[in-house]
Amino acid sequence: MITEKKGAILILSGPSGCGKSTLLKEVYKDIDDYYFSISTTTRAPRVGEVNGVDYLFVTKEEFEADIKNGDFLEYAKVHDNYYGTSLKPINKALEEGKLVIFDIDVQGHEIVRSKLNSIVTSVFITTPSLEVLETRLNSRNTDSVEIIEKRIKNAKGEVEYFQDYDYLIINDDLQTAAKQLVCIANITRIKSKLFEKNSVVLNWLKK
Repeated sequence: MITEKKGAILILSGPSGCGKSTLLKEVYKDIDDYYFSISTTTRAPRVGEVNGVDYLFVTKEEFEADIKNGDFLEYAKVHDNYYGTSLKPINKALEEGKLVIFDIDVQGHEIVRSKLNSIVTSVFITTPSLEVLETRLNSRNTDSVEIIEKRIKNAKGEVEYFQDYDYLIINDDLQTAAKQLVCIANITRIKSKLFEKNSVVLNWLKK
């Protein structure tokens, strides 16, 4: 169940390799009071994974109870394990007035928009060109040729949805893109405060 909110949501989407993670590390230096949304899962933690940092690890029974209570924005069952976006930490962060940041794909953006549209601001991040994206993916030296080809194919489909977002950032220069994203984050906070109608009216009516 989604309750009345005080905070705001900032959604970031973009092809793998466009630099979202690196960009966020820069942005976190200049914003505070935020919560980065992470997935909840029933699978066992892998070596090095930390509960509350990499995932929120719960039991199958806890996950299924939350499904019945409508406490997930979205969820799926993959290889006998559940994965989903729990509303519990999101609601808590929003009630505390925090900026909730999502790094999700275009399908996830559509789901969050459909349920929390009034407090959502979204940004699509990409490279100057497909050629630049391919160069960045190859330079990471972390993926096989097959995986890179799959990421490039997905990117061609994802970029078609950029017009569904409020803002577009071309991540050509890290510092420039970071400044743009910080500005958008600040606008997101201000926008959420502007629409606290009841609070504004009550304060105005006070003698």
